[in-house]
Amino acid sequence: MTNEFEHMKLDRQLCFLLYASSREMTKLYKPLLDELNITYPQYLALLLLWEHEILSVKKMGELLYLDSGTLTPMLKRMEQRGLITRERSPEDERSVIVKLTSSGAEMKERASCIPQTMLAQTNLPAEELERLTHVLGSLLASMTKKNRK
Repeated sequence: MTNEFEHMKLDRQLCFLLYASSREMTKLYKPLLDELNITYPQYLALLLLWEHEILSVKKMGELLYLDSGTLTPMLKRMEQRGLITRERSPEDERSVIVKLTSSGAEMKERASCIPQTMLAQTNLPAEELERLTHVLGSLLASMTKKNRK
């Protein structure tokens, strides 16, 4: 292979490194989330609700970068499990409001060790993880800004 095509190697592709890293990270989460009987996307939704308490489905979709076709079935399953409630907004019937149930709120305590456990599993120094988080946040913001124009 000539140097002319060095940029075409798989391990030089940002998209591949993000994809593979995301898959590996999700695999590391799996045993921790299995103990709570929730999926990774459900965990992300719970993180939002633990932070905000009440959100519209639309706002959750924006914050999670999920469309309603993906988010709504997941929220229905979470409601069936007794983790959340969904109800029409009294101000705007088109809007659905999502709230934690007491079970959903209580799960926060059981899940509180997950972030530290995951950080430890990366085997990277805290400063490097903080820098990586900042860079990925900037990348996401840059890509979403460009796509929304």
